[in-house]
Amino acid sequence: MKQKKENAYKDVLTHLIVDIFEKSNNTPLNYKQVAAKLNLSDIDSKSAIAEILSDESKSGKFLQVERGKFKLHQLNVYIQGKVDMTADGSAYVIPDDELENDVHIAPRKLRQALHNDIVKVHVYERRKGRKREGEVVEIIQRAKTDFTGTIDISKSYAFFLPDDRKMIHDIFVPLDNLNGAQHGEKVVISIVEWPKNAKNPIGKVKTILGKKGENDTEMNAILADFGFPLAFPSKVEAEANAIPELLPSNEIKKRRDFRDVLTFTIDPFDAKDFDDAISFQTLDNGNYEVGVHIADVSHYVQPDSLLDKEAFERGTSVYLVDRVIPMLPERLSNGVCSLRPHEDKLCFSAVFEMDDKANVLNQWFGRTVINSNRRFSYEEAQEVIETKQGDHAPEILKLNELAYILRERKFKNGAISFESEEVKFHLDEKGKPLGVYTKVRKDAHKLIEDFMLLANRKVAEYIGKQGRGKNKLTFVYRFHDTPNLETLTTFSQFALRFGHKLTIKTDKEAARSLNTLLTKIEGTKEQNMLTTLAIRSMAKAIYTTKSTSHYGLAFDYYTHFTSPIRRYPDVMVHRLLQFYLDGGKKINAEHYEKLAEHSSQMEKRAAEAERASIKYKQAEFLEDQIGIEYTGIVSGVTEWGMYVEIQENKCEGMVRLRDITDDFYTLDEKNYAIIGQRKKKKYQLGDEVQIKVKKVDLEKRQIDFTLVS
Repeated sequence: MKQKKENAYKDVLTHLIVDIFEKSNNTPLNYKQVAAKLNLSDIDSKSAIAEILSDESKSGKFLQVERGKFKLHQLNVYIQGKVDMTADGSAYVIPDDELENDVHIAPRKLRQALHNDIVKVHVYERRKGRKREGEVVEIIQRAKTDFTGTIDISKSYAFFLPDDRKMIHDIFVPLDNLNGAQHGEKVVISIVEWPKNAKNPIGKVKTILGKKGENDTEMNAILADFGFPLAFPSKVEAEANAIPELLPSNEIKKRRDFRDVLTFTIDPFDAKDFDDAISFQTLDNGNYEVGVHIADVSHYVQPDSLLDKEAFERGTSVYLVDRVIPMLPERLSNGVCSLRPHEDKLCFSAVFEMDDKANVLNQWFGRTVINSNRRFSYEEAQEVIETKQGDHAPEILKLNELAYILRERKFKNGAISFESEEVKFHLDEKGKPLGVYTKVRKDAHKLIEDFMLLANRKVAEYIGKQGRGKNKLTFVYRFHDTPNLETLTTFSQFALRFGHKLTIKTDKEAARSLNTLLTKIEGTKEQNMLTTLAIRSMAKAIYTTKSTSHYGLAFDYYTHFTSPIRRYPDVMVHRLLQFYLDGGKKINAEHYEKLAEHSSQMEKRAAEAERASIKYKQAEFLEDQIGIEYTGIVSGVTEWGMYVEIQENKCEGMVRLRDITDDFYTLDEKNYAIIGQRKKKKYQLGDEVQIKVKKVDLEKRQIDFTLVS
């Protein structure tokens, strides 16, 4: 029995010793160094380690490289991570733990792995001065098996040429897998098989998108490429269509009735889904009651229904240049749930009693019924604000006054004022861009935003402050982390070159300092550059159950409560809030964290699809302007060129280094510049340059410029 225990101890210790050598990249160590790394200081443990190293060097597991120093005879290190393809067909695998450097994988060692796949990699022993290298031994999870591109049909077979530059393999398509596709058409292909030693996977046409270059074809290709479905399943549509528009009287009786209180919506002129409304009345005590009324999607979309599963999978509505792909079927998004004027509608509301200084004196959350008196476009509401005349002018002006106070207080508390320009297009009836413009945010936009922020913050505070530690209530928050100190330090050092000093000792000081900077640089040459870099130095906001604060808004508690028609996290927030209002206690945090993670991923994917549609329209707009000269601003620098944004229309393209012929230019990453090696001429982020449109590739959504001397 004693011998058995000793053998078991020896096996465990051997395994731990092997682990130490693998983690230290097989650096030769003596028994004392191994013991120190294992935090073992007693004589017996050190003796056991010395014995194992000696015995196992005889068996071949270890190699004695010099007196008393050992290493593994063969290093077998495996990591798991995500594949990041490069232009030359090789890849880097980014380890899951992100604690170690990326591992380079040569093309022949990828073993059929594709961009963004999760893989297991055997890491080779590092050679001195070389990057870590390895080979894929297992594909754990495919990122995707559907791709968009063009079908190329010959007499006896067909090939599919993917749009995605990081999909480096053409896909072989047997003629009986064409599903009616014609030569040269744009299609969606599913990989159905990839024989072990075959160079190309085998695919099947899943969807025919249409003729290349047509607006609908290209927009649907973008959606399919990012994994968004082009239509709702018929069963989901049927479930939505079965929901009656008429409100049952017994449901109305359960709710607080706001139908006699002045209520209106303010939205874009072309909006069809109105998911928020504001009510306003002056109370007998002279204070104001402001109601933020949100479409009660969670009343209609029940957990585990087909509608709920579809909404969760989509995660969000997707806003392309010329269309909205809704999270919910039109029956709900534009009909039953939409807060259209002069119709009774079910809402989930946050109601605030406020004084003249916009202090919240009382608050109430719960389910309501409303009837909107008026639908304003932003332009109509703005006209009321500017002229002080029109429908419900006194109420809108008072709301605007309160919104100003909320806004000033937010910035005083350390919120960061990033005012980014939103690119929009004038399109003809076929979707071709005739012009580009930027959307200007005025008081009417900010009024709505400030009251939505108030509702989001107060709902999050209400739940977040109710428990601590083990008793903390599970909730979905919109979390924005503090900036990475190293990134912020780099930015502050760069800003100093333009005479702008940032104080970044504390998070609040950094926020105030950034606001001062953003105000100070308005209208200056460096505005675009410094604003862009400041935004890049910020963390990305995510959904999570674990953290409650939002750094950019300077809120200790923040959530998304106000857009359940277009965001699934808001549906979760409504459900959880009602659960707690009904007296519910503990709920599974791990389950909701997984839902939150998925929502963050889908939000990111939707933003990427939106950017792709903008890039396509920018390329289409410049397609017939080859040779036209513009003034641009350097918006990015890389080792192969510099990005330039045209001032007039915000279209962005690249000036490739090989096309700048007056010198040999290289990237100065630290200074965000490219520099000529002989003449030392510098092109830096934010510099104004004259460019000419050289080439446009619609399929790749790429624009190439050349510099004008």
